[in-house]
Amino acid sequence: MGEKKTFYITTPIYYPSGKLHIGNSYTTIACDVMARYKRLQNFDVFFLTGTDEHGLKIEQKAEKLGITPKAYVDKMAAEIKKLWQILEISNDKFIRTTDSYHEKAIQKIFQKLLEKGDIYLGEYEGWYSVSDEEYFTESQLAEVYKDEKGKIIGGKAPSGHEVELVKEECYFFKMSKYADRLVKFYEDHPDFIIPVARKHEMLNNFINPGLEDLAITRTTFNWGVKVPDNPKHVVYVWIDALCNYITALGYGTNNDTLFKKYWPADVQMVGKEIVRFHTIYWPIILMALDLPLPKHVIGHGWLLMKNGKMSKSKGNVVYPEMLVERYGLDSLRYYLMRAVPFGNDGVFTPEDFVERINYDLANDLGNLLNRTVAMINKYNAGTIPALVKATELTGFDKELETQAAETIQNYQHEMDNVHFSNALDVVWKLVSRTNKYIDQTEPWVLAKEISKKDELNSVLAHLAASLRVIAILLQPTLLHGARAIFEQLGLPTVKMDIAGVSFTDLPTEVQVIAKATPIFPRLDVEQEVAYIKSKMTKSEKVKGRKAIAEAKQQVQPELNLTKKEIRFDKFEKVELKVAEVLQVEHVHGADKLLKFQLDAGDKGQRQILSGIAKWYPTPEELVGKKVIIVGNLQPRKMRGEISQGMLLSAEYGERIKLITVDSAIPNGSLIS
Repeated sequence: MGEKKTFYITTPIYYPSGKLHIGNSYTTIACDVMARYKRLQNFDVFFLTGTDEHGLKIEQKAEKLGITPKAYVDKMAAEIKKLWQILEISNDKFIRTTDSYHEKAIQKIFQKLLEKGDIYLGEYEGWYSVSDEEYFTESQLAEVYKDEKGKIIGGKAPSGHEVELVKEECYFFKMSKYADRLVKFYEDHPDFIIPVARKHEMLNNFINPGLEDLAITRTTFNWGVKVPDNPKHVVYVWIDALCNYITALGYGTNNDTLFKKYWPADVQMVGKEIVRFHTIYWPIILMALDLPLPKHVIGHGWLLMKNGKMSKSKGNVVYPEMLVERYGLDSLRYYLMRAVPFGNDGVFTPEDFVERINYDLANDLGNLLNRTVAMINKYNAGTIPALVKATELTGFDKELETQAAETIQNYQHEMDNVHFSNALDVVWKLVSRTNKYIDQTEPWVLAKEISKKDELNSVLAHLAASLRVIAILLQPTLLHGARAIFEQLGLPTVKMDIAGVSFTDLPTEVQVIAKATPIFPRLDVEQEVAYIKSKMTKSEKVKGRKAIAEAKQQVQPELNLTKKEIRFDKFEKVELKVAEVLQVEHVHGADKLLKFQLDAGDKGQRQILSGIAKWYPTPEELVGKKVIIVGNLQPRKMRGEISQGMLLSAEYGERIKLITVDSAIPNGSLIS
């Protein structure tokens, strides 16, 4: 075997000014999912995370608490490490910018850039936000405060934090020197910034208007890396923080083996609010150091609440520890990876969180496993039958095998492009298809006839093979659920690599567990929504009791349902269209069926069979009527005739009547 390909992935390093919530945790979990995926693809992975521990805000927080900045960040770093352990983050290293090797490397980097002429000493006057650790010009402020003479005396940064006027001697980095080279790099590497919309934002808002030189030191506080030859200056937090990605690998130290092996980074994942620093300042620093740039910087969206960003003052903060303790780690990881679509923001609601667990994990996946294990026990004494390759015993086997092969390919494509939500959607299509396969093949019917034993065995083997593929692909996200599927199927957990996975590689003579246990128990929606809301409030005791009491008092109308509820995203997949009846006639040899020829805006006529002949003894009267059809239903054969959809009808008493619409509505119009 040849040497493994390397893969280096980084999270931003977190500023330890407060407790991390699920929004902060999203980035780290996303990177962990990617790191695990690449390891299962046989890559040599290095996964870095850590904390950014210098700056005025840390100094002020420590002073307020009456402790040293080092004591404060030691405590906060320990809490973040503990959280990553709870979330089972598989990072290879945790860097702290207070680590001595990092601080010494930053001093070397600063000195090198100074000697090269990329750094110069000057004086800065401008507006500074302590919370953002960022300088702003007057034009960049979201709001300005003026005195009675119209002089600006303060304001707010785009983040909403207060700014203060700062005037001090500082060192500047010649960003403007590298602006053209950076634009050229963008052009030559169109996928450097992902999604591409972030690149346009950087060009239009920051680079094209003219890139200003960057103030990179401060003299008004002490907590930071000192400039070696001018120690009253502290290196600006962004320069200090950004270089962690190379110092963690040994750059600027006596041992740079890891740096030579893993740099440049394959993926650097950040929230969209810090894309500017990672796609303008960071690449320019690397250019000045004559180092290669990262292959991809991914600026993901935020996880928001209905009323905006998470905030203690709004009482809408959700902490990951609470969700993991009550619902398990897999539920949280699955939700976060499914809830934030690529490049966009996601919105967390307690209702959506609980429904995702119930519908996706408990119903779709959990029930598929339970039914499969139960049928293998009932119909084949608990042994998974051998999967007979290249056969078509039931009429549905090949279709399932094809979809499984496509799922593997499409999943890997989406994961390689860091589209986590899309990748999970691909897997869930196979979950749904496998559930449908059970309904199509009806193994409980096959079991009644000895002559159908081969077909029954084929069904059981196909179900196990499909679940095996599903579990293997879900490993990076469901750390425990994927293994539980293997264990309940009796499959060896040592053979779970994504690299080379195939539907047909199902082990033979494997014994499933005697009784399946739900891997994701179904939740009481009302109770769990009330519980999560109680944990989101400012006063957990008082407002928590209020939320639970309100939930109990809410009287829900009793719905008269004949089928189980479905999620909106399931219904949204149904295409309803207006169609005109062109011709209708009885189907030969089938008293109940009518054959319709319809104009539904397709290229050519559409044929649909419907079992409503009893209620339309003179079906010719329907010609010219406008009806509603399900347009994207998979075609099927009935009495030798193809049926390409379904007609919508109303059932009342003992009658059935087709639903018709206004004749003025054009054929093919979508119903929404």
